[in-house]
Amino acid sequence: MRLSKTGRSVQHSQAVSPAKLRRLSSAATTADETLIEMIAAGNKEAMRLLFARHNVKVFRFILRIVGNEATAEDLVNEVFVEVWRNAGKFEARSQASTWILGIARFRALSSLRRRVYEELDDESAEAIEETGDNPEAALQKSDRRAVLLNCLTQLSSTHREVIDLIYYHEQSIEDIARITGAPLNTVKTRAFHARKRLAELMEAQGIERSWL
Repeated sequence: MRLSKTGRSVQHSQAVSPAKLRRLSSAATTADETLIEMIAAGNKEAMRLLFARHNVKVFRFILRIVGNEATAEDLVNEVFVEVWRNAGKFEARSQASTWILGIARFRALSSLRRRVYEELDDESAEAIEETGDNPEAALQKSDRRAVLLNCLTQLSSTHREVIDLIYYHEQSIEDIARITGAPLNTVKTRAFHARKRLAELMEAQGIERSWL
């Protein structure tokens, strides 16, 4: 299984037929935790279904960390290879999605550490200049989502990660603590300051903080 640049899975010749996948899905009622149990037993159809359910969200989560689509695509595949190999170690202490995002975060941060001494390419440098030093460009955008994404780039990486997990992946504070490995009170503090800072940035762009 691999991803296209749109974040969609690319089916190979050995892929299960849509009919079989629908039967396994049982109208999407098969719990992720059950799928992981089946994966631990070597069920490839369960693996394909879990991948289909989560690959796009994992791709977007990783992309926000690494900032490169090609790298994110490769890392998504690494994440699900690890899920396949370690399904038997999943203890269901948290939701399956939380466990998968934890793996994704580790892979993404490891990738960033490998790149820490590499020079920024021209495209990355240009993006940083645009998002960090050009608030006028954000003011010209009428789409609130575009303004939000612009404001997110101005948060610290720690605060951006918390906001991403809360609002884009609907993770609880407890789950975020499991994903990041940070103490619960630390995550609560980060979430408080991240929301406050993001609300200030949005308000500066003419959007009331009541939305947050």
